[in-house]
Amino acid sequence: MYYKKAEEQIKKIIERSSNVLQNVVDFLCNNFNRYTWVGIYIFQGSNLVLGPWKGPNATEHTRIPIGKGVCGSAAKTGKTEVVDDVLSDNRYLACFVSTKSEIVVPIKKEGKIVGEIDIDSDKIGAFTIKDKIFLEKIADMLSEHI
Repeated sequence: MYYKKAEEQIKKIIERSSNVLQNVVDFLCNNFNRYTWVGIYIFQGSNLVLGPWKGPNATEHTRIPIGKGVCGSAAKTGKTEVVDDVLSDNRYLACFVSTKSEIVVPIKKEGKIVGEIDIDSDKIGAFTIKDKIFLEKIADMLSEHI
């Protein structure tokens, strides 16, 4: 799916949906075949707590302390993290044997991190600069719904 078209469809989901976060997670997982697991973590206290997700299996990492793992690092720095090969990154918290790469995009509201989009892929190097830019736009759109 092309990014511009996907962005337009996600805008429609946000405008028309009562369950915005789950519907956006479903859309991303269903329409980008290299996105094998998609979840949104919500910032609560000093932890990220798993919210809506879609993928073949649930993750055991439903609470992640800020600063721990790739998700916790993104929450601490406020910057998108792209890991081309999770086995080469010692911060990676293993969720699934099949996961090869990960992208984590902070969701910010009024300059503060309120959550993040976490996406795993079964392909090494699955996430391009286009994915990063696209997902950062989606994170901005979601900021009003957390």
